[in-house]
Amino acid sequence: MMKTLLSFASLSTVALMGFVQPRAAPTKAADTWQNLFDGKTLTGWKRVAGTADYQVENGAIVGTTVEGSDNTFLVTEKEYGDFQLELDIMVESAVSNSGVQTRSHFNTPGFENKVYGRQVEIDPSARSWSGGIYDEARRQWLYPLDLNAKAKPLFKVGQYNHLTVECIGNETKTWLNGTPVAYVVDPVDAQGFIGLQVHAISSREQAGKKVFFKNIRIKTTNLKSSAFPADIYVANFAPNQLTAYEKQHGWKLLFDGKTPAGWRSAKGPDFPAKGWQVADGAISVLPSEGQESTNGGDIVTVDQYKAFDLSFEFKLTPGANSGVKYFVTLAEKSQGSAIGLEYQVLDDELHPDAKLGREGNRTLASLYDLIKADKSPRFIHKIGEWNVGRVVVYPDNRVEHYLNGAKVLEYTRGSQAFRDLVAISKYKTWPNFGEAPAGHILLQDHGNNVSFRSIKIKELK
Repeated sequence: MMKTLLSFASLSTVALMGFVQPRAAPTKAADTWQNLFDGKTLTGWKRVAGTADYQVENGAIVGTTVEGSDNTFLVTEKEYGDFQLELDIMVESAVSNSGVQTRSHFNTPGFENKVYGRQVEIDPSARSWSGGIYDEARRQWLYPLDLNAKAKPLFKVGQYNHLTVECIGNETKTWLNGTPVAYVVDPVDAQGFIGLQVHAISSREQAGKKVFFKNIRIKTTNLKSSAFPADIYVANFAPNQLTAYEKQHGWKLLFDGKTPAGWRSAKGPDFPAKGWQVADGAISVLPSEGQESTNGGDIVTVDQYKAFDLSFEFKLTPGANSGVKYFVTLAEKSQGSAIGLEYQVLDDELHPDAKLGREGNRTLASLYDLIKADKSPRFIHKIGEWNVGRVVVYPDNRVEHYLNGAKVLEYTRGSQAFRDLVAISKYKTWPNFGEAPAGHILLQDHGNNVSFRSIKIKELK
């Protein structure tokens, strides 16, 4: 009888338990935002590379500059691949340059005791490139804010600024105080740590300056690419590829990386039978002892363009000379290279043309024989490495040249200042030079081995 009662009691307990309202399944932590900083300690972080000080004060990580140190980083002990990152940053003075490392690395062969990788810049100087993207200790600037000048005033010194970084696949996007800033496509580094920088200083007076970081959080799952407005230039380092964003907003490839489709000889309807080569994702003019247009000759786009944003990568061999010309009409019937406005492509150190012309107006990225490119040496990549050129022609005839993201010159086609320059140049014999309403894009055969790739264009309305 006792056994029966016990059995009944046990069954009753089981039955009652079956009617207990089950608890909701706990949300997985990885599906939500995670705090990378607890507001009290530096748990999960470590200092590397330099000797600058990091402390926790009033719920913020405070980095302080010290004399005699290299760049110093406080980095996460964990590595991250795809993520969305948010944090608030304040610098107390215009000399407190800083940054946030993403997918970065430390102390590997070739980078002994150095942090390297993509950094979201914090730049309180007059240059104002905060939110741009820099490749620390490696390739330098990937997205200087000459590429998005409207974003330069966003960062405020002496107050907290909200930074958002999105890394999904090979795309990195940044926002500063809620406004889109930079967009980079880069196939390098699929994962790495996140780091906070205290920059090295150059004088004793700069010691003791502070950088503040707080509200640092990250999300690593259920990620969706965030929208950007249509007018943001994409620094795309994936050769001969366009993102869905670029296609949506009117960009087109002028070279598919495999064939010369869309190009023809400047002197006939077909692509040259010799002198040019398409291989390894590049279209290259082959050497012919430096003689202009005596081998394959120039090539031009089949189509003509009015107002446009043109971007291209080029790689020089030692001593090489070439050019990218625009508003080429072919009406001049030139015996040498076809006539047009020219973005100069040149080895300034070894080719004699750099010393000709007036005041350097035949050097790399210049408007050839008219306007010198005002460029810093740090924006010139070494011979044998890829450089990014860009020419923007606005519907009102304003023109800009860029080299590796930095704007190096600007002018207005048809202005009196432009015509005055033409009048003292080699182009003075051609009426209305450079003022055609439309024209071809041209790659020049100057007899030297030069390669091009990632040639893309967006027509501007």
